[in-house]
Parts: sequence; C-alpha cells; structure tokens
Amino acid sequence: MITLKDNMIKLAVPNKGRLKEPTIELLQKAGYSFRMKDRLLYASCTNEPVQIIFLRTDDIPLLVDSGVIDMGITGSDLVLERNAKVVELLPLDYGRCRLCVAVKDEYQGKDLSELNGKRVATSFPRIAGDYFRSQNINVTLLEMSGSLEIMVGLKLADAIVDIVETGDTLRDNQLKVFSEIGSYQTKLLASKGAADKPEVQTIKRRIEGIMIARKYSLLEYNIPKARLKEAERVTPGFQSPTIAQLDDPDWLAVEVMVQKKEIPRVMDQLEALGAAAILETEIRNCRL
Repeated sequence: MITLKDNMIKLAVPNKGRLKEPTIELLQKAGYSFRMKDRLLYASCTNEPVQIIFLRTDDIPLLVDSGVIDMGITGSDLVLERNAKVVELLPLDYGRCRLCVAVKDEYQGKDLSELNGKRVATSFPRIAGDYFRSQNINVTLLEMSGSLEIMVGLKLADAIVDIVETGDTLRDNQLKVFSEIGSYQTKLLASKGAADKPEVQTIKRRIEGIMIARKYSLLEYNIPKARLKEAERVTPGFQSPTIAQLDDPDWLAVEVMVQKKEIPRVMDQLEALGAAAILETEIRNCRL
C-alpha cells in the first residue's frame, strides 16, 4: 500500500516499458537518490523531500491532472489521449515516437478518404477519432490494447492507429505507414496546483540542467590575440566566452560552451584560424 506523505513532492514515473530506464537514469543524474526494489510501488528519496511513485504510463496524466500526484513523467501522446489538464514543464528529448495510420503493404489506396466506412483498431481512440473527424472521414474505431498489428492480419480491422518508433514492428507484420497523425516525446508534467511551488521548480531546474549538459561540451583553446574576434564569431558561447591572458602577451586562452553536434566543424574552423591546444570536455551538469 502506498503511503503518501504530505510534506513531500510526489513524482510519478513509468513502472515499466521503454520510458522506465531513461527516466530513472535522468532523475538519478539530477541528484535524486532512491532505492528500487521488485514490485515496489514507491520510493522516498534519501536526500530530498521527494517521493517517487511507480505507475502505468497512461495513468500518470490523469493522476497529475487530479492533483493527487504533484508531478509526472510520461509521453505527451498520453497527455493528449487522456485530455489531461496539466502543466507541461519540460520536454525531455527521449521516448520520441509518431502516431500513425497503418495499412497492409499491398494496400493500393493513395487517399485517406478511402478508409471511409472502414474499421480501424487503436489504443488511442480520442486522438484517432479527432483526427478522422478533422479529415471528414467516418470510420468505426475498435478500441483495443496490446499488439494491434495482428488485427489487420485477422481481418478484424482494415487499418490501425498506433505508435511507431522505428517502423520495424510494422514491417515485420507486413504493414506500412499510410498517414502520420502527430509526433510526441516524453515530458515533465505538473498539476496546476503544484506547478509554481518552489520545490517543483527546483526539480524542473535540476532536470533541465542535465538536459542542457547532454547537448553541450566545454571547448577550450588558445588563440592569437589578433584572431580573437574571428574566433568569437565561430564560438560565441551561451552569453560570451571566458577569455584569459596567457604568459605570451600575443596569445589568449578561451573557454566556451558549444553544442556537441557542432564540435567537429567548430574545431576545424578554429584550427584554420591558428588556434592551438583545442580540447573538448564533457559537461555532466550545468545551470544556464
């Protein structure tokens, strides 16, 4: 039985599935220490007034909406499907997926209107229903859970509306994407009553620091003083670079944050300007 503590922020996280491990890793990197045990429904952080509640991903939006849970981490597709009135604090850049209409490989139709009057199986009846109505297409929605792909093979449905990540499951079942409804990702949520609490904002900032750190590296290099302005155009930094004078009066040392995906190109450009001792250092955490 879960014992909720009034003096602790209650944060719901997925109890299984593809979102569980990256969510636990994110919270631990953000400084929240807690022990996980098999079949454990909740865990209290040992170093912060935060209680971690392990729940089904599709239950999290409604429980945050109700205010029973202060915060939650789950997919934005589930927030939309549940029509949950929550505050989306932060996109978390994992668990990315698309919700798509899929049909048999051999299906020759080109226009979505050809599904008019057909049966469509889905575990997202709200989103699917809104989508087909917006296209003025009348379909019979079969609300189901589990593996939807088999429904077309069994001829119980003419199409499905389901989450697509890589598309491998569709291909394995001789299906193809016919139309894309929307793209989604994991988000940090808060109830309307808790969103402005200082403790909630602290959790957001901590997680945000980890998210930013994953995107940036610290780049250090030495540059001739005469080429500094050119180098600054290559590496402007978050606000401005940190610059220090070296013993040689003609040379400066520069430290600057650079997006990781830009590092190879930036290094090439700095080297062409005459920079030396160009070093990349990983950032584990930060606040901007």
